[in-house]
Formats: sequence, C-alpha cells, structure tokens
Amino acid sequence: MSTTPSTSKIPMSQKIAFGVGMLANQMFPAAISIFIVVLVQDLGFPGWMWGVVSLAPRIFDSVTDPIMGFISDNTKSKWGRRRQYVFLGAIIMGVSFVIMWQLFRESPIDYNFAYFLFWSIVFYLGLTIFSVPYVAMGYEMSDDFHERTSIMAVSQWIGQWAWVIAPWFWVIMYDTEWYATADLAVRDLAVWVGIICAIFAMVPAIFIKGKSTLEEDYSPLTFRNIGGSLLEIWYSFVEAFKSAPFRKLCFSTFLIFNAFNTVAAFTFFIIVYYLFNGDAGAAGLWPTLFGSLGALSTTFLVIPAISRMSKLMGKKKAFLVSQFISIIGYILLWFLFVPGKPYLFIIALPFFSFGIGSLFTIMMSMTADVIDLDELHSGKRREGIFGAIYWWMVKFGFAIAGGLSGVIFSIIGFDASLEVQTESAITGLRMFFSGLPILGTLFAMYIMWNYEIDEEKANEITLELEKRKAKK
Repeated sequence: MSTTPSTSKIPMSQKIAFGVGMLANQMFPAAISIFIVVLVQDLGFPGWMWGVVSLAPRIFDSVTDPIMGFISDNTKSKWGRRRQYVFLGAIIMGVSFVIMWQLFRESPIDYNFAYFLFWSIVFYLGLTIFSVPYVAMGYEMSDDFHERTSIMAVSQWIGQWAWVIAPWFWVIMYDTEWYATADLAVRDLAVWVGIICAIFAMVPAIFIKGKSTLEEDYSPLTFRNIGGSLLEIWYSFVEAFKSAPFRKLCFSTFLIFNAFNTVAAFTFFIIVYYLFNGDAGAAGLWPTLFGSLGALSTTFLVIPAISRMSKLMGKKKAFLVSQFISIIGYILLWFLFVPGKPYLFIIALPFFSFGIGSLFTIMMSMTADVIDLDELHSGKRREGIFGAIYWWMVKFGFAIAGGLSGVIFSIIGFDASLEVQTESAITGLRMFFSGLPILGTLFAMYIMWNYEIDEEKANEITLELEKRKAKK
C-alpha cells in the first residue's frame, strides 16, 4: 500500500500570488527596522521611548492575533474564510503606515512619541487583520509534505526582496543630495511604501480563490455570542499549545527570531561608530550593503539550498544544519568587523544569512504538518488558530526584542547625541550583536533535536485524513 498521499501540485501562478503577499508582509517590518533609527538618531527619542514604541504595539498585536485566527477559521462567506480580511487588512496597513511616519523634528518629543505610538497600534491592528488569514491561506494550499516547503520557499524568495530593497533606504535618508534631513526622507518614503505594499497585500485576496463556507458548521461570530467565542478562542489556544511538536516550533522560532531582532538595529551603529568612528557620511553605502547583500544571499543561496536540503535530509535536519551555519556567521562577524576594512564583513554574510533566511521556509512548512496532526486528533481544521499562535510567538518575540534593544542601549551607555561613543559602549554592542543570537540559536537547536514529525509520519497522517473524508 502506498504511503504517499495523492495530491495535485499547486500551479506556480498561485504560489507567486501568495508570494506577492509575502513581499508586503515583509516589506512593512523591513522598512520599520530602517525608519525606526530616525526616532533616536534624528528626533531624539531616548532609549526608554524606543523600547515603549517597539514593545507596546506588538504586545497589542500579539493579543489580537488569536482572536483574528478564531474569526478567520469560523467565517461563513461565499468568498471563503480568508480573502475579505486580507483585503481589508491591506488597506488599513497601507493608510496607517503612511500616517504613522509623518513626524516632524519641530514638534515636541512627547507629542511625537504619543503620535507614533497611537498610529503604530492602528498599523498593527491592520497587520493582524491581514497577516493571520493570509498565513492560513498558505497552510491550506496543499497537503503534500514537500509541496508545502515549495510553497513557502517561493513565498519567502519573493518576500526576501523586501530585505534587499529596504537597506537602500539608508542611502536616501542620509544622503543630503536626496533629502536635507532623514525625518523628511522617511515622511516621503512612507507614502511610497504604504501605497505599493497595500496593493501587493491585496494580490492574494484577489487571485487565490476560496470555496464558499456558507454551509459549514462553524461557531457563530455574533456580538451576542462574543463571550462564548472568546472562551472558545482560549480553549483553542490551549488545545493547540498542548501539541508538543507545535510547542517546539513556536519556542524555537521565538528564540531565533527574538535574538536576531534584538540586535538587528545595532548593525547601523556598529558600522558607523566602530568601523567609521561615528562619521555616518563616511560610512556611505556600507550599512546598506550589509542588509542588502545579506538578503541577496538569502534569496539566491539560502532559500534554494534549504529547499534542496529539506528534500534530501528532511525538514528537521535541514533546520539544524542551517542554524549551525548561522552560528559560524555570527562568530565570523565578531572577527570581520574591522575598522578601516569594512569589506571584510561581506565574507561572513552568506553564513550569517542561513539563520533567519531558512527559518520561516522550514517552520511554516512544519506548521502545516502539525495542523494535519491536530485535525487527526481534534477533527477540526484550525489553520487560523495555529497560524495566529505561531505568529503570536513571532510578534511577541519582536516586541520583546524592541524592548530589549532599548534596555541594552541603556546598559552599555550608548548615547546617540555623542559623535564618538565610549569604547565600552562599542564593545558592548559588538558582544550583544554576536553573542545573543548564538545563545538563542543553540537553545532552539536543543529544543528541535527531538522533533518527531518526519516525512513518513506526515504521509501516514494525511492518508488517515483522506480515509476519513472518503467515509464522510
């Protein structure tokens, strides 16, 4: 008897439509990671303000994600469960992103802080409405073990162009031939990013069709039943988190992504203040090249390699190998950040890029396998809930990372108002930049060491689900 479930391949056009949505999903945070430096460097936000505007909106976002997952899973509509929310979320994201960055250095710092915080919360509400059903779309596209990895690889390949493009914003922001000040540049760039990415985010809603769910037996989504619905959200959250394989995916992603994002913003400051002694003009394209070349390595090396590795050695081993390679990259960066020789760090970028570059291709594919296991045990299809919980861990980690970045700046004594930083501040930046991601990655590898769903088990689960459907 065959142990391989029968399923049709997904047309490349559908994979690309899904991937265009991923470009928007990644361009917004990529742009934020660049633009947010303006808050400290040009608008004078102290470390605690940086921490609050990074932490608070993402905590709000992490709370709304499970609610959106429940709503998406239980929506009765002729358009299906996801498309209308993806479309609405795209509009909210685009509009609020443009408004969020209309900050002026002439305004009082407290006003800019409150203004940015409010519109950040609106933006992250739109991100929740878009991203939770969008990610669930990807989980639903195929039940084939390797086709899932292919879908995620295509989407991550397209999405990675956000990280290739975004670092070039440094050039526009700090080149006086483009703009007199960086805050003026950000105000204009935000308009372009917001409008274009909103259009990209609508593509999956328009081109990925969903079957009608009007006749499905879903939980009611009415205000009258909101109490019961919230209770079911909690129960679904608890049930999903009882899955040992799913917990491993969530905690490993949290550790790797959290550690990476805590120190990601340090790159600019290390290059400017360590390699170029505080002269942002002399640093020129090097902060841009670090991000852009790293993303190109992910696009043309890491994602194709991880797709191939997954087929040859399985998803778990591919994950472990790729993360080990990233540790080598972080070690190399400690030695290859050399004042006066910025070109040396390019050697480390292909190794460094294997960490985050492979993470979501593998983990999102694994999450789809876990959702099948959950259906086998519970009899329910809960892509929205599982996607919401997984991305809750990602976003909560992102929130913690933003807060930790501000704390680390305060601990090491980094002061953006100084043209030349103290030696202890620069050494502290470099130690955290290499050390924290290595520590997080090692813990994640330990957690994933005994991950139990391989190709054989995934195919057995799928075949059993097909038998159930056939009986019905």
